Amino acid sequence: MDYYFAQTLTSICEHSVVASGRLLRCMVVVNPVAGGFFISKKWDANVRILNKYMEKSQAIPARSIYKNMVINLTEGKGSAKEITKSFLERAEKEPEPFYLIISAGGDGTHCEVLFSVYNAPAHVRSNIAVLRLPLGTGNDGADSSSLSEALDLLLNPTHISYAPAVQLIPAANGNASWRGPFLAFNILSVGLDAYVTHMTNVMKQKIRGDSYKMMVDLAAVFYDQKYKVDYMTVKALDKNNNEVLSFKEKLLLLAMGVTGNRTYGSQQKILPDDRNVCAIKQMSLISKLAIKGPVAKGKHTKNKKVIMLNASRLEFTGSHKILAQMDGETILLQPDDFPAVMELTAPAIPLLKRGIKAEPQEYQTLEPVDS
Repeated sequence: MDYYFAQTLTSICEHSVVASGRLLRCMVVVNPVAGGFFISKKWDANVRILNKYMEKSQAIPARSIYKNMVINLTEGKGSAKEITKSFLERAEKEPEPFYLIISAGGDGTHCEVLFSVYNAPAHVRSNIAVLRLPLGTGNDGADSSSLSEALDLLLNPTHISYAPAVQLIPAANGNASWRGPFLAFNILSVGLDAYVTHMTNVMKQKIRGDSYKMMVDLAAVFYDQKYKVDYMTVKALDKNNNEVLSFKEKLLLLAMGVTGNRTYGSQQKILPDDRNVCAIKQMSLISKLAIKGPVAKGKHTKNKKVIMLNASRLEFTGSHKILAQMDGETILLQPDDFPAVMELTAPAIPLLKRGIKAEPQEYQTLEPVDS
């Protein structure tokens, strides 16, 4: 698998039109045990797509200014972060080429790669782009829903669009504050879904594949026994720090996306429209099981137990421990971690987007983002 993937992707990148006219240096971070490699059915489908795009790439003249691709295999949690950090240090020392970072794995791999990119100096981020290939099991945080769409970005004109992250900030003197920063590049949330994520991660250590759907049902049954669902006070603010909405409810979950129109947990459409915040109130077990299907399809927004809105910052408090998740990684918040904040950061992640488009000037001259 490793050799074949490297061979086909290298061939595609040798004909890529990314940063046309500049010396291009590519680095690929590969999680060899991600679902797109490890699950035979998915890998067979991906081989067909790779073959198709390798053939397509041959119609484009090979780049005369291209450096050999560097491919690194991850070796466990934190590995992708360190690999990317080393590559970025090289990019800072040698600014002449344009640097393309390709993350080949699932949401955990993508999150680690983007974490290092987020913390890179602004002048380094202005000379790189990141492409996330959907090669995991859920693939909610990839740049495209399919491998075909992602590879299209290498062979067609693109521009760089800078995306923010969602940051979780516990109380300064809280239990979790010293472990941060906590960043999500897709959706950050607390509550039931974070418990599902935690249990899914535990299950993945024992059973390969996508266990999320099974864990949703089990978590709905056992969540209230493990964690007390109590009142949370939430204050939502816009980008100008004006209050959008405040409420106090017993919440099953509170989720904030980088934007609206996002999924998590293997394509669960928790944010199905332009609104980037979803809160779901406590409900009976029967109602929890009943709302599972609508959430998966994005049909839950008009449910009386659901609050949808747009916000740049959420200030929230609670009186009991609760799990938080950032793109599939979880932490446990204790009562002394409140009041806590979820907020959008400044645009910092350079992503490839289809088409030629001039970005706003403030996106091109980013200041370093505080970590």
